Amino acid sequence: MAKNMVEQITNMDEDFAQWYTDVVLKAELVDYSSVRGSMIIRPYGYAIWENIKNALDTEIKATGHENVYMPLLIPESLLQKEKDHIEGFAPEVAWVTHGGDEELAERLCIRPTSEVLFAEHYKNIIHSYRDLPKLYNQWANVVRWEKTTRPFLRTLEFLWQEGHTCHETDQDAHEETVKMLEVYADICERVLAIPIVKGQKTEKEKFAGAKYTYTIESLMHDGKALQSGTSHNLGTGFAKSFGIEFLDRDGKLQTVHQTSWGFTTRIIGAMIMVHGDDKGLVLPPAVAPTQVLVVPIAQHKEGVLDAAYELQKALKSKFRVGIDASDKKPGWKFNESEMKGIPVRLEIGPRDIEENKVVLVRRDTGEKLTVEQQNLETELARLLEDIQKNLYDKALQHRIKKTHAVESMEEFKETLAKEGGFIEAMWCGKQACEDRIKEETQATSRCIPFEQERLSETCVCCGEGAEQLVIWAKAY
Repeated sequence: MAKNMVEQITNMDEDFAQWYTDVVLKAELVDYSSVRGSMIIRPYGYAIWENIKNALDTEIKATGHENVYMPLLIPESLLQKEKDHIEGFAPEVAWVTHGGDEELAERLCIRPTSEVLFAEHYKNIIHSYRDLPKLYNQWANVVRWEKTTRPFLRTLEFLWQEGHTCHETDQDAHEETVKMLEVYADICERVLAIPIVKGQKTEKEKFAGAKYTYTIESLMHDGKALQSGTSHNLGTGFAKSFGIEFLDRDGKLQTVHQTSWGFTTRIIGAMIMVHGDDKGLVLPPAVAPTQVLVVPIAQHKEGVLDAAYELQKALKSKFRVGIDASDKKPGWKFNESEMKGIPVRLEIGPRDIEENKVVLVRRDTGEKLTVEQQNLETELARLLEDIQKNLYDKALQHRIKKTHAVESMEEFKETLAKEGGFIEAMWCGKQACEDRIKEETQATSRCIPFEQERLSETCVCCGEGAEQLVIWAKAY
């Protein structure tokens, strides 16, 4: 019976997409709803999001930002005020056309993002340089009418935070854009144990209506990339469209400079695909809803359950501790805890009680350790820290192994087909070459990395003079 639980998961190297679906369903992260492309985030999945949210919210507030909330619905006339923005989102917009039985005089958009709502509000509350900067953040849901969907990675409705700020100068806005990208990078690497590459999106791939977009990109187990967070310098485009002006320090009327930045539940999908294995989830301790699971062995014997509950009680002030005191067989409990990615399993049975010891089993390596109960708290803290670091190091080595430098289109195509992963190649800066690379390889430009190398002097596509190193990949 315990063996069947793992057998029901598709082997990740045989069909990665099906493996992913199997894991998110069997680990009880999500369920499907009656609306195509919409997911029900179950308690275990939502607990992971809450841990991510709490870590990120703490960092956002530490940088001086305040949380607010904007309406769900946007009048069509308001959305139309920023031309590039609406054109970029038009294919994904869901519209409300009726209120009850009555047709609305003006359609209402279900927010795909909230730039125009913040812009309208900022116009009403910003009048002087003394009102700046305005550093706002919103935790919300948004709707984008996606054609193809997959739980967490791409759904019609998803959860996120979206920051929206106003500044006196372009330099201030630039510094904000960089600062928030660094916050995202820290959350990914320190909390989620996902190594990232930081860079700038090409003109084609930047956020609709932005001056420029900075991004963090991560690499999944199957060699595909995932955009993991973006930070946009909006310049004065929205501000001019909405008339967001202020009197500067010399009494002159100026236009504010804006930013926006977002981080979504798709990062849970990234975490699954970066760390998971054929047994299911592998969760970084920093976000695992249960960091330690106590499993009583031979729990029908006198004193075993009492000892297990005492351990849980003693540890719960320092760790997130669960207990499986169900009547399932130990083998099933082990497989279930592995499926759910619980970082450490703590086993205690009659012999352990007699010797005042417990057995700790690591989810990431499967290693077993026998620990004296008097040293348990210290050993668990050390172990969880080591697991967090090991997951990051393992993912980093995978990314390094799957990053390839190429100098010709032939080499580009051959390497991508055989190896996948990140392709580093020089680019002339012309969209025609960017389009041709996508057409011929299905790889898109992921970013122009901040850390540049000069692989050659010519563009990988056209052979003309190269401007920048770009990282390319097939992506989710």
